[in-house]
Amino acid sequence: MTTPTTTPPPPTPTFLKLSFPAPRVLLIRMDRPSALNAMSTTGQWEMHAVWQWFDTEPNLSIAVLTGTGRAFSAGADLKEWSNSMNDDVDAKDRMGNAPAFKPLSRRLGKKPVIAAVNGLAMGGGCEFVVNCDIVVASEDAVFGLPEVKRGVAPIGGCLPRLIRTVGLQRASEFALLGDPITAQKAYEWGMVNKVVRKEEVVSEAVRYAAAIARNSPDAIICTRAGIRQGWESAAVERAVDVTLEGPWVELQRGENIREGLRAFGEKRVPVWKESKL
Repeated sequence: MTTPTTTPPPPTPTFLKLSFPAPRVLLIRMDRPSALNAMSTTGQWEMHAVWQWFDTEPNLSIAVLTGTGRAFSAGADLKEWSNSMNDDVDAKDRMGNAPAFKPLSRRLGKKPVIAAVNGLAMGGGCEFVVNCDIVVASEDAVFGLPEVKRGVAPIGGCLPRLIRTVGLQRASEFALLGDPITAQKAYEWGMVNKVVRKEEVVSEAVRYAAAIARNSPDAIICTRAGIRQGWESAAVERAVDVTLEGPWVELQRGENIREGLRAFGEKRVPVWKESKL
């Protein structure tokens, strides 16, 4: 699909490859296969910029993230991280403390992201998956948080999120042992929505994305905000109130709610406007 007209234009990263496989859908491919798509500091800054652009681009509603080669992502570049631990490097400048570290695993954002896990999702790559809204995995995908075996810890934001998804005991088993699990086990635990053949993983994720993108862009943002508030906050009713007081108010001010209701009454397909949320 040709690149949609966007303002401002998309970033031009080197670690990430951007494409547009369906209307209102962004496909992001991590493209460093020789290093299992491990992210250098430069790669993390690129991803940080892309997510910022994606959330403000009115022609896009949803993104799909995948990897090139046999890995989704091995997470942070541990060789670079090791070098950043030299005594002459200020602690605040070390890799794990860089502002762009955790570009997806702690992303709040406005719009949903689907992980198309094509292979190994280890360390930070697994942390990305935990924070995605929908996860499609290939049959041979492997998930792991091996940080404890390397003397570090999975501090990218996945631990409290993982508890909410799989429960305390499973999260503890997964993170404290540091052993990998299969796509099937991740599916049984609730980390993965669907397991498919490797050659189908991206197309299936894009199918999900395209189906979601056909809905009102305002309603997508508002609905995701309500889901996220419930997942990230302790009080259910407070999560409802936060959504009602913020995204829901903005949704009702927009044109898309009127268009959706009119289209229903007129028995036609709605024609959505760019989201102003």
